[in-house]
Amino acid sequence: MDVSREIIFKTTRSSGKGGQNVNKVETAVVAYFDITASSLLTPEQKSRVYHRLSTRINANGVLQVRSKSHRTQLENKEDAVRKINALVVQALQVRKPRIATTATRASIEKRIERKKKESVKKSFRRKIDKNNLE
Repeated sequence: MDVSREIIFKTTRSSGKGGQNVNKVETAVVAYFDITASSLLTPEQKSRVYHRLSTRINANGVLQVRSKSHRTQLENKEDAVRKINALVVQALQVRKPRIATTATRASIEKRIERKKKESVKKSFRRKIDKNNLE
């Protein structure tokens, strides 16, 4: 799903790489995706995105992503769009419910046998009590 048409960008000064331009060029990008106003998502999808990305959504229902890893504003915009698209796609994926299973009789017996062998191995590491030798 591509939500790039509904993303609003704001540029800021970036910390890090940039050399002489670091204090005068706004290369960092903050991308905002308003989930409530989105026309691409159905109400069910909006609630799923809210639920899954609740820690990344502010009080106004806006998903905010910051990108400042590249030297140019264009690359940072593309990176921010990629991040938002990935987050939305991941949030919309429906997870298969886990089916609880029980251990098989063979696996239980194998585990107990392994524990007995380990116990014997560790018993040889104990100190010998000289008083009880007969």
